[in-house]
Amino acid sequence: MMKRLLEVCTGNLQSVAEAVKGGAERIELCSALSLDGLTPSLGLLKTVRRLYPALKIHVLIRPHEGDFVYTEEEVRIMAEDIKASLPYADGIVIGALDAERNIDIEATRRLVEASEDKPVTFHRAFDVCRDPLTALEQIINSGCRRILTSGQQPKAEQGIDLLKQLQQQAGDRLIILPGGGVNDRNARLILDQTGCMEIHGSCSDGSGTTSAESVKRILATIS
Repeated sequence: MMKRLLEVCTGNLQSVAEAVKGGAERIELCSALSLDGLTPSLGLLKTVRRLYPALKIHVLIRPHEGDFVYTEEEVRIMAEDIKASLPYADGIVIGALDAERNIDIEATRRLVEASEDKPVTFHRAFDVCRDPLTALEQIINSGCRRILTSGQQPKAEQGIDLLKQLQQQAGDRLIILPGGGVNDRNARLILDQTGCMEIHGSCSDGSGTTSAESVKRILATIS
C-alpha cells in the first residue's frame, strides 16, 4: 500500500523548522499566509534549501492577494519567479483563472512550461472556478500533476463528496491534494472517505505558525 503523505504549508523559516522537527517530508513554501499565501522571497527559498537539503520544497508562485486573474505582465513575472526558483525547488504551485472564473488555460500552460521538469500543483484557485469537473480535465491537459483543493467548500471535511468525485475522475492521471481546515481530528477521515493519498495543512494549532506537535499528531493519524 502506498504511503500517505502530509504536505505542510509554511509561511516563514520558523514554520519550516517546526515542520521538519515534526517529521514533515514535504512543504509548500510561501509568504503572507494571512493573505492566503504569496510568492516567498528567493532568499527564504535559498535558505530553506541550504538548511534542509533533503526536504521536498514546493514553492507558491502568486504575485498578489485577492483574485487569481493575472495580466500579461503578471504572468511574465510569475514565469520569471518560477525560473529563479527552479534550482532550489522540488515543485511549483500556481493557479490562474479568467474573469469568468474559468481556468486560464493559456496562462497555466505557460507557467507549466516555465517549470520545466518540476511537478506543478494547481492551487486553491480551483475552489472558486465555475465548473470543477471540466476544470479538472483542463488542468490535467495543461500538464499539472496535482490539484490542491477543499472540494470547493470552506474546509476539506465539508468538501469530501466533491473530493471523492475528483479523485475518481482523475484516477492515476493527477493527484488530488485535499487542503483547508485539516487537523489531527479529520485528516484520516478525509483520506479514508475520498481515497486520496496526500493531504495539506498548515498544522498551526491556530497560532499562524506551524507547530511540530501538530505535524506529529496528523502524521500519527494518517500512517
